[in-house]
Amino acid sequence: MTDIRRTVLWVVFTMSLVLLWDGWQKHNGHPSMFSPAATKPVAAAAPGAASAPLAAGAPAAATAAAAGASAPLVSELVTISTDVLKVMVDSKGGDVVRVELPKYKATNDAGVIDTMKQLVGLQAKPVDEDKPIVLLDPLHGYKAQSGLVGANGEQLPNHATLMTVVAGERELKDGQNELSLRLESPEVGGVKLVKTYTFKRGEYLIGVKHELVNAGAAAVTPQVYVQLVRDGAPAPGANGFYATFNGPAVYTDKSKFRKVEFADIDKDNVDIEKRANEGWAAMVQHYFTSAWLHTEAAQRDFFVRKLPSAGTPLYATGMVFTLPPLAAGASTQHQDQLYVGPQEEKRLAELAPGLELVKDYGWFTIISKPLFWLLDQLHTLIGNWGWAIIALVVLLKVALYGLNASAYRSMAKMKAINPKIMEMRERLKDKPQEMQQEMMRIYREEKVNPIGSCLPMLLQMPIFIALYYVLLSSVEMRGAPWLGWIVDLSVKDPFFILPILMTISSLFQVWLNPAPADPTQAKMMWIMPLAFSFMFFAFPAGLTLYYVVNNVLSIAQQWVINKHMGVQN
Repeated sequence: MTDIRRTVLWVVFTMSLVLLWDGWQKHNGHPSMFSPAATKPVAAAAPGAASAPLAAGAPAAATAAAAGASAPLVSELVTISTDVLKVMVDSKGGDVVRVELPKYKATNDAGVIDTMKQLVGLQAKPVDEDKPIVLLDPLHGYKAQSGLVGANGEQLPNHATLMTVVAGERELKDGQNELSLRLESPEVGGVKLVKTYTFKRGEYLIGVKHELVNAGAAAVTPQVYVQLVRDGAPAPGANGFYATFNGPAVYTDKSKFRKVEFADIDKDNVDIEKRANEGWAAMVQHYFTSAWLHTEAAQRDFFVRKLPSAGTPLYATGMVFTLPPLAAGASTQHQDQLYVGPQEEKRLAELAPGLELVKDYGWFTIISKPLFWLLDQLHTLIGNWGWAIIALVVLLKVALYGLNASAYRSMAKMKAINPKIMEMRERLKDKPQEMQQEMMRIYREEKVNPIGSCLPMLLQMPIFIALYYVLLSSVEMRGAPWLGWIVDLSVKDPFFILPILMTISSLFQVWLNPAPADPTQAKMMWIMPLAFSFMFFAFPAGLTLYYVVNNVLSIAQQWVINKHMGVQN
């Protein structure tokens, strides 16, 4: 009988390498092995008048001509600074075209680099190491837009209309808690739009008020649209060895959270709920997100589409709201919110139902969420994310002690009878059928289950994978120190001490396990941990710390069980 336990491990190992390679291919813009190469058709026109401005928008010159002589001739860029945001707004349409997050460095390797320099006696520091991360970025065509369109396709002020910036303060002063930016459009189609952004201290949530005035002689039924636009390039800082979702996402109460891959948009394979009375639209990347929110119940149409573009393809996601008819001389307003910031799970959950789901936990969200809650509680008690990770490993080891003990007892029995198995294999190597029968007899007599050491491990795999995503996707780890040389748990160990300890502990575990009788299998059992450990040289230090501590505790438990059962280590 073949060794089922090692067969299962080989399957897991092989599939892991295949999935890693597939992730690397997708990260570098190549098609996935599991789906055909994406075609790149020209985006079809969206059905209905609601999406008319989303396809291309009115050219600036045409909009200015339609608006009359009072329209500004050129657009103006306005910068608003708060304690957590630096926002650039273009007076052309009132678009948010650039957002910096001062509390987050563009490269979170900066602290690691600085620590290494100090250790080797270098004081010089490149100027760009302290640059904040730029989330909405003109380099990627990444912007937040909003505007109006008539329900019957009438031209109204939209994201291509040149607006006038109303004078006001541009920086949040000490003691000041709120700051506003007001932009006014000329009349277009008889309608004037006033857009007001409201920024608050400590908030990544921006209030966006659309005030509509019908200065024409006839009633109009306006539609307000909000959208996020960007290219399909990987987010800055993406790692080829591990990847989280990057692209549009839509949430409604009925269909819940739906991620849409850029490749699916190219193939016109977008599966979202098109209309609902609640929900939001977002652009998601590792650690950060932007999202248009409208928390009041109101019917809205959702869209995710590719925009016609002569250069780099751009993609848009957003919502369209049809307002009640607006009589001549009447006015109304529409309140929205724009979130641009980190994926802080507790904060996002308070802003809108399901918004915390932009934090990419993969397939095991149902397990990852309580694991993060527990990790967060431990951090609250301990005050350090590194020690909180170690405490979480200890708690999981205690909770899974029975399963692990069962696996290690089975391994100990296998190791105890291994000399007998190897002698039998050598004696019956030319009689395979008799060898299998003899092996079955030995297992029965010694009361050994060949898969007894493997099954408990397989049952725990969802927990290990879920915790992997918790540590990989939690922005709280970004810039969080542990001790000594580990100044940021979200980047790799600068001196590779943890990966080396990971490799040593993995090899020690192989030595504790029963050796395969087949020499080739025996060699591969030593190669497997080396192959896995190689990947940990590029993994975040927090993730590697978890596995090192887990290995050490596993070795201690297996060592004790081997001693208790009288098995030679």
